[in-house]
Amino acid sequence: MTPSMGRSEGLFLTFEGIEGSGKSSQIARIRRRLDTAGLEVVATREPGGTDVGARLRALLLATCRSPITPVAELLLYAADRAQHLAEIVDPAVGRGAIVLCDRYLDATMAYQGYGRRLGAEAVLSLHRLPPLDRRPRRTILLDLAPEEGVARARRRNRDLGLERTEGRFEKEDLEFHRRVREGYLVLAAAEPERFRVVGAGGDEDEVEARVAAALADLLPCLARDRP
Repeated sequence: MTPSMGRSEGLFLTFEGIEGSGKSSQIARIRRRLDTAGLEVVATREPGGTDVGARLRALLLATCRSPITPVAELLLYAADRAQHLAEIVDPAVGRGAIVLCDRYLDATMAYQGYGRRLGAEAVLSLHRLPPLDRRPRRTILLDLAPEEGVARARRRNRDLGLERTEGRFEKEDLEFHRRVREGYLVLAAAEPERFRVVGAGGDEDEVEARVAAALADLLPCLARDRP
């Protein structure tokens, strides 16, 4: 496993949570605050952070007549991640940037390991060799009840016309999303030094304040720069 990085090498920070938990919104808010502080920030996502990843994202998230098998799904996510690390994450961290990533390995653990019931070992066995052994310095888990999160996500997809192109997981039943959330909470409990569990309920300003507080030890400017 890649050792935890010191600040001089940059920071790799990941944002996790079930559908509709507000990851993208909070990344955008934290990025604005770090930009204002004059820091180099790279905001990215999985799947889809590279050109190759964008094509994989279309395969993974679009609704389709022929379902992707759980193992094929896992391998596609690993392929996206390998390209993403080599092309975006590792170069940015190496030059001292702060990387804010919307989903990473913990999403695969939660969705494929727990949601699809493949188990942790099936996921981890693919992530022991470089570059997939890279681990984030801090993971923000935006925690929300599945009933609320899935309703938010379905409403967003409907409003933005994304139901066919990015709505595959939102079509899963609530029991699937409950397993995903439980998986996330199990992962967070196992690594309290890395994870910070942040309540994703309430308005976005309130959630932003919680996220900033959860990152302030690594990024003191977030403690000084109150919105």
